[in-house]
Amino acid sequence: MNRTDDRPAPVLLICAQALVWPGAALVRGTVPPASALLVAALVAGVVTAALALRRTRPVVTLVVVVAACALGAGPLPVGAMAVLGTAGVALALFTVATARDTFTAVLCVVALAAWQLLQNITLHGLGDRDGLDLVLTALLYATTCGAGLLVRRRTRARQAAERLLRRAETERHRLPAAERRRMERELHDVSAHHLTAVVVTAGAALGLRDRRPELADEALQFATETGREVTRALSAVRAPAPSREDLPSPEERLLDLVAGFRRLDQRVDCEIDPLPDGTVADAAYGIVREALTNVARHAPGAHTTVLCRYGDTRTDVVVTSAAPPAGAAAHGAGLGGGRGQGFLRSRAREAGGTLHTGPTADGGWEVRAVLPGRTAAPVERSVPATYRLAQVTAAVGLCLQPLLPVLVIRAEETSSGSQVSAGVLFALLAAAQAVALLWLRRAPRTAYGVLLGLAALWPVAMAAGSYTGPAALPPVLSMAATCAALARESRESRKRVPLLAVAAVVVHAAAATVAVLDRGTTVPGWVVAAAATAGAGLAGGAARWGGTLRGRRDRAARGEREERLTAWTEEAVRDAWAERRRIAAGLETTVLARTADMVAEAEAGRLDATADRAREALAAMRALLDAVRAGETSPELRPQPTLQALDLLAHQCRATGRDVEIRLTDRVPEHLPTEVDLAAYHAAETVLAAGGQDPAVLELDADDAKLTLTATGVPRAADPEVRQRLTARIAALGGTLTTGPQGTLHLRLPLDPAVDQQADEESDR
Repeated sequence: MNRTDDRPAPVLLICAQALVWPGAALVRGTVPPASALLVAALVAGVVTAALALRRTRPVVTLVVVVAACALGAGPLPVGAMAVLGTAGVALALFTVATARDTFTAVLCVVALAAWQLLQNITLHGLGDRDGLDLVLTALLYATTCGAGLLVRRRTRARQAAERLLRRAETERHRLPAAERRRMERELHDVSAHHLTAVVVTAGAALGLRDRRPELADEALQFATETGREVTRALSAVRAPAPSREDLPSPEERLLDLVAGFRRLDQRVDCEIDPLPDGTVADAAYGIVREALTNVARHAPGAHTTVLCRYGDTRTDVVVTSAAPPAGAAAHGAGLGGGRGQGFLRSRAREAGGTLHTGPTADGGWEVRAVLPGRTAAPVERSVPATYRLAQVTAAVGLCLQPLLPVLVIRAEETSSGSQVSAGVLFALLAAAQAVALLWLRRAPRTAYGVLLGLAALWPVAMAAGSYTGPAALPPVLSMAATCAALARESRESRKRVPLLAVAAVVVHAAAATVAVLDRGTTVPGWVVAAAATAGAGLAGGAARWGGTLRGRRDRAARGEREERLTAWTEEAVRDAWAERRRIAAGLETTVLARTADMVAEAEAGRLDATADRAREALAAMRALLDAVRAGETSPELRPQPTLQALDLLAHQCRATGRDVEIRLTDRVPEHLPTEVDLAAYHAAETVLAAGGQDPAVLELDADDAKLTLTATGVPRAADPEVRQRLTARIAALGGTLTTGPQGTLHLRLPLDPAVDQQADEESDR
């Protein structure tokens, strides 16, 4: 891992400080005393060593630098610590803002400003000085801290974007394999469970035909119902629903599963806690189903206990079976394909858990899985309240330190006047501008108005505080906040010349003109006004230009990232869809055909043939599972995804950190015209690609003549580029597109494009 070299910056600061002092003094012919040079060298060494370690111990570095500069400023002449005491402290403070949390950075700024104020009061007392140096120092600290916080936020955003891209690229390669494993697992779970039950039931009825002839009719009825359920289940495997809105809860599914095994004369007790729908619930259901199926195969009639406990930190799924009763015939032994244990561990591992199986002390068998619980999701670490209290206590103690040595306070005459100094007024105006900047995001118009109003008050503060410093300095300070607002506005807006920029130039130029003319000058007034207008225009233009460049870079980076995400999503969905179609084609010609034969034999009342067809269906299923990994679909033969691939699209979006929900109503036909099916899928794909990372909901509905796609949570739905792409998708079919408020989009496609086009032609005639 590459790390930034922290040594050049402190060395450059020392060189700059040496040029200011003692370099400037030597140029003037004044040689500083040896004791002063020694103190300066010691302070410079301490500051350099501390700044070199600023990234590992930023707060400690800040304290050491401030203390060293304060101790060195006492015996040294003015300017001897100018660079280290300003730029050095600012560098340390910037590192604190970039490496620590916002609370710590703001606390350091407040404590540092308060400490410096109290230090000056302790040494010089209270007087009628303008205090502009304190205002400038506080502004330096606040600007440095704000820049550090901005850098930290941008760094985190960039790192989050890089993680998202890595995650999307990984998922792009994983989704086809995951879809293949899902279908393989579901084929095994659904087919093996149901068809095995048919074989076991038919075998038991054949074995007890002489003693209990009524079991034959029950076995035939069970085979018919189970065969139809297998057909429905395998159809769902070929095209899983993208939304789980209408499915039963995980607890109900587990209870129904246990009830089904009880109908097979299996003694099953259960204790099942309510589970949230999701990966953990799916894994628990698959584990319990596979374990109960194995009991029915190898230990029919054995007492079995199913336990499912959902806790804060873990979910325990335990299936324990006792030894089989004496004389029980295992009619299902040998029917398994040897994949059950691997699927069990795969389910637990994909859900983030572990699984162990093994015999029990009484001759039975136990399957035990530990899955994530309620708090499995990563939680951002929070700082304890005691730590924050310790931080505040330390900051208050450092701030009060200058007040302790009251015996060494220099006695100076203080003014008894009641006039407020200009420094206090400037500090209040700067604080008000800072508060207005904080409100830019929530109430931009109000914040802009407040900033411009405060800019007009700086000349008033100069006159009221009897300011005697440079006349242009306060207007320049007031322009800093407005420039920050202009930069932000231009970064987020694409307007050429907004009204805010013009108003800012006018207000600040007028304030600067009034400040200079009120002081008195020999320069004509129109020259002062022109110079003030030019300066304000240059400052505002530079701020707007910088914000515009930053906005363009941000939009370009975001656009490039979204294009890569979109391309990877399309590729992943198409590869996974190709895998699904390949496996589904084999499924339709093997397992489903044998299952249909089994149902026909059961309806005809032929129990022996029903058992044979069930065994053939199981054999066909195993052959299909063996052939799943045998072939790969070449890129040029990949079929185009349709609405049946929406679950893959939603899965890919969720895998890259976006919450996407897709709802299909019952009115949407199962089979749509090919051109409508393809256009609707591509429209949904385009809408989700335009939504960024905001949560989105897609709902598809249909009436007698139209298929409607409604999207919510897509802020960029009204963008011309998005509308153009969607219009190109649906124009050939006669579709319509409308957008609503808050990122809502409505897209309508005719269910029969040919009829709709004929109607349009007749209306044109």
